[in-house]
Amino acid sequence: MYIQRIIRENIRIALQSIRSNLLRTILTILIIAIGLTALVGILTAIDSIKSSITKEFTSMGTNTFTITSRGMHVQVGNNRYRSRNYSYINYYQAKEFKEKFDFPATVSLSVYATGTGTLKNGEKKTNPNIRVQGIDNNYLYTAGHELNLGRAFSDDDIESGRNVVLLGDGIISKLFDKNEDPVNKTVSIGSGKYKVIGTLKSKGSGFGGNGDQICFIPYTNVRNYFSRPNMNFTVQVKVENTELVDPAVGQAEGTFRIVRNLSPQEESDFNIEKSDNLVNILLENLKNITLVATLIGLITLFGAAVGLMNIMLVSVSERTREIGIRKAIGANSKVIKQQFLIEAIVIGQLGGALGIVLGILAGNGVSALIGIPFFIPWVWIITGVLLCFGVSIASGYYPAKKASKLDPIESLRYE
Repeated sequence: MYIQRIIRENIRIALQSIRSNLLRTILTILIIAIGLTALVGILTAIDSIKSSITKEFTSMGTNTFTITSRGMHVQVGNNRYRSRNYSYINYYQAKEFKEKFDFPATVSLSVYATGTGTLKNGEKKTNPNIRVQGIDNNYLYTAGHELNLGRAFSDDDIESGRNVVLLGDGIISKLFDKNEDPVNKTVSIGSGKYKVIGTLKSKGSGFGGNGDQICFIPYTNVRNYFSRPNMNFTVQVKVENTELVDPAVGQAEGTFRIVRNLSPQEESDFNIEKSDNLVNILLENLKNITLVATLIGLITLFGAAVGLMNIMLVSVSERTREIGIRKAIGANSKVIKQQFLIEAIVIGQLGGALGIVLGILAGNGVSALIGIPFFIPWVWIITGVLLCFGVSIASGYYPAKKASKLDPIESLRYE
């Protein structure tokens, strides 16, 4: 009880001191807050970007891989990641692979139609930036899309190449009224008329992209109405669990080599990309950004620690007579040391609380600019509290020790 009473009294005295030197205290709190804002803000933005990257590139699942003719070409900093470019995968090769691949997995085919499509519904129309893609009836499952309303493509839709369409969530509000049901309505894609049979749930638009500005039509319809030389098909394979990915990739490569009529001596002239390849590349490079951001924040916090130590030393000098009076009426050196340490901790935690709030707002402000949902970095909140506590102890210990060693007689005579 005695110790608790002493601590409460020291906290009361610390708050009185803060109020009596309000301007100086506010400036010190702001120094600490700015340091923590830099650290928490940058790392919050990075963590939200990491979360978005993982969501964007693994929404189809880590148990999915894709067979393409075009290599992945990514450059991050000075590192370049590129797969070789090969000849296109035509319709007959994609279809033959789907028929021959007997691994327990789901295979889908897709083909790019256009990225500048304009959809119309009466007087309403979209901007000419809609991605139109031809798919089969397995694609929604392998690509991680979910239906919101209506139905998916049937075997008859695919085989007959019907003029039916699935609309992305980002298109609905532009073509239909708020409470209007788009299913069974007719929209125009270019010069063609298509019946809406379903709508897709939103997948978001991370990194400023248009993840929901997309519509799907049967790939057989794309062959009829968006035909062009060397149409390049993509094959996507989804297995039941991640343990089966590597065996499935091995069998898929062997099967597609047969489809492409390659001899055992020839190199594979296609690419097989796992869904987590690109995300791993980007996350690896974000580690360097995280390290730099952490160093910047820690340097700023070091400056805040120096500022806090300075204000505590000034406080000791200004309150020398107060220290002498407290010692004269019975306060020992330990109590005096606790008083100034608690004062430093209170200032540090006030600065830390402000810095954490500003850091979360700043980090999520960056996230909002690139279309990433609000993110609360619990790890960095806890880390920020601990850092501020450490900074307070480190900055307040020497002034507190100096105050506790003052001679009460000399302190009372101090002017």
